[in-house]
Amino acid sequence: MFPYDAALVAAVGAAPQSIADVLRILHAIDAASVDADGLKWFNWLYLQVTQAVEARVGAGAFHDPEWLAELDVQFARLYFSALGSSLSGQAAPACWQVLFGDRGLAAVARIQFALAGINAHINRDLPQAIVATCRATGTTPDRGGTHYNDYTALNSTLDSLIDAAKRTLNVRLPGGALPPVSHLEDTLAAWSVAAARESAWQNAGHLWQLRPMPLLGASFMDMLDGFTTVIGKTLLVPAP
Repeated sequence: MFPYDAALVAAVGAAPQSIADVLRILHAIDAASVDADGLKWFNWLYLQVTQAVEARVGAGAFHDPEWLAELDVQFARLYFSALGSSLSGQAAPACWQVLFGDRGLAAVARIQFALAGINAHINRDLPQAIVATCRATGTTPDRGGTHYNDYTALNSTLDSLIDAAKRTLNVRLPGGALPPVSHLEDTLAAWSVAAARESAWQNAGHLWQLRPMPLLGASFMDMLDGFTTVIGKTLLVPAP
């Protein structure tokens, strides 16, 4: 769809092993993408979020910063994998295809693309990333434990970044002004990252219980993908 898509596929070709790797790949996507690409604006917001996580991990702001760092890496791998698969003509989750397929629609606001990506990444990917992190660290996704508390401690930081993005990116994709009144204000106001992350943790618990039943686990993920796809399509309805 864009002439530099091959460069994006190359950028996400190697799975990150650290937060530094995640940031390097996000910077590469940002540098390659033009302003008229909706993917750029999700990636821009995700880059800011990852930088904030890196800063808090480095400052020892968590009880178990290594666990949060592992979650950051496992989480990013799912975005990079979806992007690489889609741009290579392979199957990708439907909720991600909503964003990747419409990334050149000029009538859609930059913030809509950013939130459509956040929606796909949190509602579908985050439960999987939590389970993968627990597997890698020999832990369990218990609600109310140390790791859950570290996880929810990020909510205020993420909320502030997304609130700032709602103001900064509230323009059409090419940068033009939006109409004074549109459905977009109600759509943005209804989206809560804290609520989405709480739901993701609960869904990770369900996936954890379904580990001995892979077919049921796959069916559960299909259900999450379908639900997330509907939300993504709502988020990307063009402004008038």
